[in-house]
Amino acid sequence: MGLLPADLPAGVLAPEAVRLGQRAVDKVDALRQSGRVLTDIGAVEAGYVEAMLAREELVTTFVGEGVAIPHGTNEARALVHRTALGFLQFPEGVDWGDGATVQVCIPIAAAGGEHMALLSALAMVLLDPEQAERLRSATSADDVLAVLAAAADDDDDAAIEPDPTVTEGVSS
Repeated sequence: MGLLPADLPAGVLAPEAVRLGQRAVDKVDALRQSGRVLTDIGAVEAGYVEAMLAREELVTTFVGEGVAIPHGTNEARALVHRTALGFLQFPEGVDWGDGATVQVCIPIAAAGGEHMALLSALAMVLLDPEQAERLRSATSADDVLAVLAAAADDDDDAAIEPDPTVTEGVSS
């Protein structure tokens, strides 16, 4: 069982949260665009974007292979409406500091205990050079979704356990 889509709630990474061919003038611009994706899809309140910037000041979200996984501070979990991912591709790259260049940002919004597991699982998937390259060169949302699903299916350790506080079969 892989990270996407089976182990996460439906719609965690929706096609409308995938933005290809983006440009950013710097890391702050890329982080703001990443946060805006989560805001646009209704996953977070607008204040979450500032929390993403604050997190980046504490520790870099760059994980290697041209990928960053921006997310908010622990205190910002109250601003999260639902667990969600975004995907932003910056083909020209963004200077992330300390010699790092980012071509892919995968912003995360998670209010519950799945936050660290989601970060860990994504990092494991994205550190595969072949998968990271496929994401950097993806040409459609379907390509992105397929890469993440296939990569996670290849690594059972990347699976995320369901949140035990969520009752299955209950719709809101």
